[in-house]
Amino acid sequence: MNIHRAGKKGQGASAPKDAKNLSSLPSDAIRSVLVKRAGRTDPAFGVPPMQRSLKMHMRLGAINLDKTSGPTSHEVTAWVKRILNVEKAGHSGTLDPKVTGILPVLLGDATRVMDTLLLAGKEYICLMHIHHPLPRKHILEVCGEFVGTIYQKPPLKSSVVKQLRTRTIYYLDVLEVEEQHVLMRVGCEAGTYIRKLCFDIGLALGVGANMEELRRTKAGPFREDETLVTLHQLKDAYEEWKETGDEAALRRVILPVEAALRHLPHLTIADNAVDAICHGAPLAAPGLLSLETEINKGDDVALFTLKGEAVAVARAQMASQEMLSSNAGIVATTERVIMEPGTYPKAWKLAERQAFAPAEKAAKR
Repeated sequence: MNIHRAGKKGQGASAPKDAKNLSSLPSDAIRSVLVKRAGRTDPAFGVPPMQRSLKMHMRLGAINLDKTSGPTSHEVTAWVKRILNVEKAGHSGTLDPKVTGILPVLLGDATRVMDTLLLAGKEYICLMHIHHPLPRKHILEVCGEFVGTIYQKPPLKSSVVKQLRTRTIYYLDVLEVEEQHVLMRVGCEAGTYIRKLCFDIGLALGVGANMEELRRTKAGPFREDETLVTLHQLKDAYEEWKETGDEAALRRVILPVEAALRHLPHLTIADNAVDAICHGAPLAAPGLLSLETEINKGDDVALFTLKGEAVAVARAQMASQEMLSSNAGIVATTERVIMEPGTYPKAWKLAERQAFAPAEKAAKR
């Protein structure tokens, strides 16, 4: 078989099942767009993400990397830096050396959004070995008890504080049972230890269990889809660009930073609000053009221009409906600025430019 409720509180016992009915990751939430007011964007400022220069594309790049078994996550990130000849890169969500699958790597200024990925949900395909044969029905029943909020203490080999904490298992689907091997798909909160989860399931089964193989198949907005690339493909694309000047392959393997923000609710802002946000100012209601549903106060949100450029990550100060109806007040406070200040003009300069635009058009006629 290939992968590609414990007894005591201190041993991974199930916590109250307040998340029992969850069946998908928070990043899979489907939201609708609410239009607050119409807006227009000046083509003289900014640029749609897919039209950035290659230099800017790489400075604001994200890679959906398929990690192989063997190297550490830090080694893989160091290889990416050498392959692309970039000064700064970072990965989100460390994978153990033997674990394969999705390892998001952010380049340059895109590393500013790292925290939003670290806290995003993850999905794994896990091969668990139980230490004694058991009926399939019993295995399914016990595994089902671990869906929801569980207690978990990090394993001894982990680098974090060995303190009992709660983590949410959004879903745990048993895909196959073959003798003493159980193949399962697990969607979980960031910081969940799958090795420890297998150990705790073994305790609940009464026969013991251990994790044999593990592959990460989702990390926030990143999936096993056409954007997933290997280090070899990354190297080949870079060499093709160096030798021929053709950017196409390199642009395919390096995504714009906006791809790393798809899991966050989006707020679209007016051009005259962008520069203030780039200097760390909060977003006021008059600067908001559209938003997505299901936003609660305190949620992380991503601020975008009308051209689709990521401006900043912010903290919502209102829920969706309040944002939609408010004409004044602070909608969101800026947490991480992504766009360089000066990309868009200051509000008064933009207003001045827009005021003179009709006169300039009339003169040209």
